[in-house]
Amino acid sequence: METLLIIIFIIGYLAIALEHNLKLDKLIPALAMMAILWALIAFGIEAFPNWFDSGAHKLVEGFSSFTTDEKRHLLEETLLHHLGKTAEILFFLLGAMTIVEIIDYFDGFSTFKSYIKTKNKKKLLWIFAFLAFILSAIIDNLTATIVLITILQKIINDKNTRLWFAGLIIIAANAGGAWSPIGDVTTTMLWIGKKVTTVKLIEYLIIPSLLCMVVPVFIASFMKPFKGNIEDVIVEETNSENKHGATMLYLGLGSILFVPIFKTITHLPPYVGMMLSLSVVGIFAEIYSRSEFSISSVVDNDAHDSPGFHSPVHKSLSRIEMPSVLFFFGILMAVAALESLGMLFIGAEGLKSIIPNTDIVVMLLGVGSAVVDNVPLVAASMGMFQEPIDSQLWHFVAFSAGTGGSMLIIGSAAGVVAMGMEKIDFFWYFKKIAWLAAVGFIVGSLAFMGMRAIL
Repeated sequence: METLLIIIFIIGYLAIALEHNLKLDKLIPALAMMAILWALIAFGIEAFPNWFDSGAHKLVEGFSSFTTDEKRHLLEETLLHHLGKTAEILFFLLGAMTIVEIIDYFDGFSTFKSYIKTKNKKKLLWIFAFLAFILSAIIDNLTATIVLITILQKIINDKNTRLWFAGLIIIAANAGGAWSPIGDVTTTMLWIGKKVTTVKLIEYLIIPSLLCMVVPVFIASFMKPFKGNIEDVIVEETNSENKHGATMLYLGLGSILFVPIFKTITHLPPYVGMMLSLSVVGIFAEIYSRSEFSISSVVDNDAHDSPGFHSPVHKSLSRIEMPSVLFFFGILMAVAALESLGMLFIGAEGLKSIIPNTDIVVMLLGVGSAVVDNVPLVAASMGMFQEPIDSQLWHFVAFSAGTGGSMLIIGSAAGVVAMGMEKIDFFWYFKKIAWLAAVGFIVGSLAFMGMRAIL
């Protein structure tokens, strides 16, 4: 039965990778794979010898001796657990995307555009790379990617050029998220799980992460797509510029930055703070919107003049890339199915016994995070290793899992969102960007090992 589950996962993964060849939206195989995997687990629950407790990060003792009712009850609890954890990420994502869309509704990103005075592609690449690196550490790599690709779409008209910029933004955002406890889901897991502290995480990973970003961008800056200038970097729209744009930009980004502060104070999951931030941004958006429409529109009984029609929150929600959100849901829940049977945990233990060198194991963890989601892999590593808090091993895990996902477009949340926003082809990314991400990953890993020897 385990073999059948793995085969189904591989088939589903291939269907996602061959999306454009099959002319089948990646959302469909992701959701189908997730549903089939959990259905087969439910049907064959009595035949499985192991079960993984995600909360305790270890295999359930004596699972094979459980009664059928006990196993089914455990299955339901596990499914709800993974649904809850996935929902936390999805609602955080929905909140961040809605705030970004509200900012865009008021043309807030034109504020950033006004600071970009160059048409030189190489200079633009470095500007976007450093913005991604810094923003991802503050507002997380996922949200930073959403913000920067939105800006990118405003200033670069050529689709092919934009794809190259988006690919390097993914690398830079994932590198920036690795050295911050709120920059990536995996670093947050290690932080909440008391494996790393903020100060040590920054101390150990700031330089490796910076090199992981700088080296690929440096190499790419000499490549043909980044030579020369782009046309119409700044479009003159002075007369139509929204007077509330800058206010909504700073309010929106400030509200996202407030989320980790809220989490630190309340110890509640990040999505709760994101919902509070969204509500605050929504209040100001509605106030500014009403003040404009009350002057410019004529009140009558037409449905198009109803408050709902003019609501910036409603408009922003309608523009969210829901297929990408559901695809993310399918992928996370499908990997959770394999995790629940202990396959990832047992595989990690087997890898550890075959390769006793933990550095190689952790680097392979990074490569694996590009193929499957890094969240369950980090969860498996938390159960596999027993090192104390702030052990350099945990920081290497944070770096490897955070940056390794850049090697495939679906290997990170930032990549998945960019894939949805720009319709990036899996194989295009694999041919053009993956090797740059791999170079950055290797250079950053070697830098970490060198710093570890010194420190």
